[in-house]
Amino acid sequence: MMSILEELEESVAQFGTAPILSEMPRRPLVQKGIGGPTAAHVIEEIHTPLNLAATTYTTGSTAFQTPVGITHEELPGRMEATRRVLERVGIHPGDRLLVSYAPLVNVFWGEGLAQEGVEWFFPLRSDRDALIAALCREKPAAVVGESSFLRAALLQCRKLGLAAEVPEDLILLAAGSPLNPELIETAAQFPGMQVHDLYGCQEFGWLSLDGVPLRDDVRLIPCCKEGFAQVSCGGLAVGDMLPVSEKGHILNPEGELLTYGRQRVPEEWETVIFSTRMNDAETVRRAARSILRLKSRVVRVSDCLETGAADTYIGLCSWRDRSHIVTLDGPEATEYLDTMIESQLRYQREKKTDPAWLKER
Repeated sequence: MMSILEELEESVAQFGTAPILSEMPRRPLVQKGIGGPTAAHVIEEIHTPLNLAATTYTTGSTAFQTPVGITHEELPGRMEATRRVLERVGIHPGDRLLVSYAPLVNVFWGEGLAQEGVEWFFPLRSDRDALIAALCREKPAAVVGESSFLRAALLQCRKLGLAAEVPEDLILLAAGSPLNPELIETAAQFPGMQVHDLYGCQEFGWLSLDGVPLRDDVRLIPCCKEGFAQVSCGGLAVGDMLPVSEKGHILNPEGELLTYGRQRVPEEWETVIFSTRMNDAETVRRAARSILRLKSRVVRVSDCLETGAADTYIGLCSWRDRSHIVTLDGPEATEYLDTMIESQLRYQREKKTDPAWLKER
């Protein structure tokens, strides 16, 4: 006769509703579209909450790499930016994209590339020789990678006598670091090759191409350096200041954002919410804390917050000088912030499915 403990164990094994480890859903690198090699990472499995579409990391160009949470509600905006990138540079359904650094796919969002019918792939290794081999053997329509790395690969192709093997009309998407203008000169030595300057970040996705915004909620706000402006994505300061010129971007006279001259702002700017379309102030306060955790952006809620407003109304200010505030009115200019608040609202409405979190006596 089974003991009570044995019956309990049998019941857990046969009829338990919470999953065992082998039953848990998995999101491997291949499924995320970033199943490529890098020398800067270790593959580590983590528990990612179901309310997040994915977790990724900042590139760490100026500080330690920071975890970034991406919500499901953000994805349409990222995917639309991806569609605009492909349309503007002339990448069509059926074209193949060689990605030199696998995590860059998270900025595009792999689902967005797949939706547009673009196939992407990676070099065998994350080094220059592997990039050259993939470029000359696979003949992609486009390559995305850091500009100096791409330039070094092209120069090496010429040195090795492989220039003729580089596909004609190749599209170079320089991303991940400021554009090296010498890449433009090097590319001019290859038939039909074109260069584009792609600017964005893991937190928000792609923001501009050749100095022209890719999102409708991108706004320029004043900064501490003359001739420069900060970028706001939907009401959140990106943290970069860019030269602004009416003469245009080096690759597009209509692009006023000289992203190849970008610098980090010396002090981070904060977002202050004065009014919201939400009826519940506590939801907005929780969203502010969530944004800090997911995007490393400081969002504060005014003590005089107006709820149920027609549109969101915010201010952006330096943490050092909060007396100087740049204001933005929604809905377009605060779209990203509103999306994050909607993510918070959905999260609150979701049933917490793990019994271990049920705090019943």
